[in-house]
Formats: sequence, structure tokens, C-alpha cells
Amino acid sequence: MTMLRAIAIAFALLAATAAQAQTPGTLTPKPLPPLANPQDPSVPAKELFGRKGEPAPLAARAIGGYARGCVAGAVALPIDGDTWQVMRLSRNRNWGHPRLIAFLERVGKRVPDINGWPGLLVGDISQPRGGPMLTGHASHQLGLDADIWLMPMPDRRLSREEREMMSATDMVRADRLDIDPAVWTPQRTALLRAVAKEPEVARLFVNPAIKKALCREAGAERAWLAKVRPTWGHNYHFHIRLACPPGEEDCADQDPVPSGDGCGADLDRWFTNEMLFPKPGKPRPPMTMAQLPGECRRVLVAQ
Repeated sequence: MTMLRAIAIAFALLAATAAQAQTPGTLTPKPLPPLANPQDPSVPAKELFGRKGEPAPLAARAIGGYARGCVAGAVALPIDGDTWQVMRLSRNRNWGHPRLIAFLERVGKRVPDINGWPGLLVGDISQPRGGPMLTGHASHQLGLDADIWLMPMPDRRLSREEREMMSATDMVRADRLDIDPAVWTPQRTALLRAVAKEPEVARLFVNPAIKKALCREAGAERAWLAKVRPTWGHNYHFHIRLACPPGEEDCADQDPVPSGDGCGADLDRWFTNEMLFPKPGKPRPPMTMAQLPGECRRVLVAQ
């Protein structure tokens, strides 16, 4: 297997989970049945974290890596703010590290000045204790990732049914090679630019076609583009990732983003047939608690 094909398969698997962001929710969520033997070391960690409906009552701390970790002391983003509304309430994924929640509230308040939108529609953040999710998302485990829909918040409160059932708009052309000019607008570029410039932001993930559009529209000041990373599946939303909070030594940052704006050959390779149409790969087996940092067990069982 070539390195390019391996990368394509890995991102195709990520795309499959990212695309689930638009899967409808439910108006009648039901509790998951209890596990027969939750102490069995072979039980997937997602089955354990997915059954925790409240945060761990511990000091706020991100533990581990973005795709292999958990969060203590998470707080919920209120489902309604003056300049944001939370979507898919039935998933109970509006929890995050206090640093991320404060960031979303602060940026949300700026949105009308940034691009004229009334506010943001917020998708998945994290589960109450982070960790692997039952559906979707390889990351979102530290409470430092959040999905923002690429459409404006309406100037009214959405109903519960609308929050569960409505979908965002696909920004990408059917051939996957560029954005759809019928729906893409300068307001989206302005929002992504403003968020990427925030010093706490480590990365923004978008569909490669959206990155292509940003490269065209950025203008002369292009340093912020380095943080905007192409990833399949992000047609309807963009993914904010904050850096680890200062002083939290158990939180593992990613390597710094590469130098440059990422608009040359590195972006072009996303539009090769091998990347656009990868052959299916085998899904990875689910993580167990043994594969997470030891402190995540303390977060899981905290009363």
C-alpha cells in the first residue's frame, strides 16, 4: 500500500464519522441499557464514556490526546445564547473544557461584527467526560474540539424538532473539486479567518475544497491559513481545535502546523484520484480503557 493511499483511507474513515454530524437526532432519546460486565477489560471505552450523562466533579483538566483522552470538570455550553444555539440536543455533546466553552461564548458574541450573521449554530463538542464516542468522531475527546455549522444562526429560536432534524448546507461541489458557488459566501471566509487568528486555536479542519476557496480569497495577509487543515467530511461544518490549556501537563498538544499557507502542492494532492476515491479500508477495533491514559479511569468513575 502506498503512503498516499494509506493517508486516503485514514481520512476516508474520518470522513465517514464527520459526515454523521448531519445525521438527524431524536425527540425521544432513550437511556442506554446497562452493561452486563462493565469491569471487563475488553469492553470498549466508548461504551463506558457514552453512558456518563454528567461531568466528572473534579478540577478542570484535559487528559491525553485529542483522539485518545478524556476531560475532567467539563462544563456545558448553554443550549441558547444571544449569539449561538446548540444543535442535536439528544446527543448530550455540548460539554467541554471551561477554556473552550468560554472561547465559544466569546467568539459567538463577535460574530455579528465579524460577518453580519446573527450568531453560530454549534454542533458536537464532547461528551460530559470526553473520551471515545459511541458514534462519530475519532477526536473530540479532550473537551477542546467543537464543530460549528457553516450556516448562520436564524434570527429566531429554533424548535427542538428543528435542532434534531434540520441539516446544514453542503458547501462542496458534487465533483468534490471546489466549493459550490451557489452557496459559498464571503461571510464564511470572514468567519474562518477571524477564528483562525485567535491565539488559542491550534487548528481548524475544513473540507479540502473549502481550503481551496480560502486560499483564493485570503488576500495578502495569509499567515492564518496555516492553521486551516484540509480533512474529508467537513462539507457542512468546520472543526475548531484549541491548544492544550497552559499548565495542564497531562494534555498532549499536536505538533505545530507546518510553515507556509498550505495552498500549494500539499493541497493539490487532496484532489488526486487516489485521495478523492480511496478504496475502503478496515475499521480500527474500538479502544479499551487500557489504551487511554490511566487518569481517565479516575475521571470515568468519579462520583
